[in-house]
Amino acid sequence: MPSNLRKIVAIASSTGGPRALQTVISSLPGDLGVPVLIVQHMPVGFTESLANRLDTISDLHVVEASNNDLILPGKVFLCRGGIHMNITYRLGNHYVRYSDEGTREGVKPCANYMYESLATCQYDEVICAVLTGMGADGTVGIGHLSRSKKVYVIAQNAESCAVYGMPKSAVNAGIVDKELTLSLIANEITRKVRQ
Repeated sequence: MPSNLRKIVAIASSTGGPRALQTVISSLPGDLGVPVLIVQHMPVGFTESLANRLDTISDLHVVEASNNDLILPGKVFLCRGGIHMNITYRLGNHYVRYSDEGTREGVKPCANYMYESLATCQYDEVICAVLTGMGADGTVGIGHLSRSKKVYVIAQNAESCAVYGMPKSAVNAGIVDKELTLSLIANEITRKVRQ
């Protein structure tokens, strides 16, 4: 089995995220060959239009994830606004599972749930990207994930962030492998997937 079939990309973003995601997702190759998960802090009703916008500018197929969606390589799953996205494994496949807990880190959806759920999945490596945003979402979840899975963590640098909060939290926690300007993040994701 090619190594990239055992990898998954998981992205967290908040303030300034929609624009940052346009840069990253539009720059990923259509033959990336792994699934991509995104948690963007947004209220109910806004993520479908963001997914549609990203789909029009990307060589990958981007969807607003539905409950029980089968996670497939070459597809981008954007978490629905106002609910938390988890990934579950059953009968040889991975699926989206939404859960309706309250806010966490002051946000809903919260990327920590996504990262923590990946700890019990069957992927060998999770390539994490923490993009622009307020607060610290992603740091605890990636820290938890790293105790059971191989992770590679990319943080958006301060100069290219709308708000250098979430990436700064990850950097300060010592969990980041590489801090990059926004325009270089897609290339680094692709490099790690194909390594």
